[in-house]
Amino acid sequence: MTDDPTPFHIIFLLFDGITQLDFTGPAQVLSRIPGAVIHTAAGNPGPVQTDSGFAILPSNGFTDCPQADLLCVPGGFGIRDVLGDETTLQFLRDQAAAARYVTSVCTGSLALGAAGLLQGKRATSHWAYTGLLGKFGATHEKARVVQDGKLITAGGVTSGIDFALTLVAEIAGQQRAESIQLALEYDPHPPFTSGHPDVADPELIALLQERVYDRAVRDLAGIIG
Repeated sequence: MTDDPTPFHIIFLLFDGITQLDFTGPAQVLSRIPGAVIHTAAGNPGPVQTDSGFAILPSNGFTDCPQADLLCVPGGFGIRDVLGDETTLQFLRDQAAAARYVTSVCTGSLALGAAGLLQGKRATSHWAYTGLLGKFGATHEKARVVQDGKLITAGGVTSGIDFALTLVAEIAGQQRAESIQLALEYDPHPPFTSGHPDVADPELIALLQERVYDRAVRDLAGIIG
């Protein structure tokens, strides 16, 4: 697929409490695939509140959403409600059945798991939540982007950009992906070496887990059962 004008429908699930960069990062990249048409779907009409203090207006509900060529589930603390929402999980199952690619960013993989889409698959998630993947019959693979057939899962937040570029290369060729990366000036040189537990200060990891993630993981584990 290089200059094929055939529409390539990309659907992002939206929900209150979404981490907006999980969505907007890959959307910025994937929107440049030839023929890309971006759709945002939510179970209820009206604005969806992000974790960054602003709202996003979905383009579609579940019933009027077209069939995805690529389905993507972002993450965020709001994923807690998604895991227990059978209407949303059924929407994911229905879309995934005919989608060319089924993808997630961060804790969005847990929603795929709750929908039964991770069974027997290799997958990843945000580093603090990877221990929950086994509850859905998945095997955690330590990587920013993990592909197992048509399933592609990305690690925490910024990994969504890597996933999107990886997918562009598969769909439209490496040159196209590299041109998008160059156009977006995606050339990370972070000011600190603290972006992953493998390199971060152990005290910082412990502090973040104590203040945020230990409780969040327990809450999700209780929902998953």
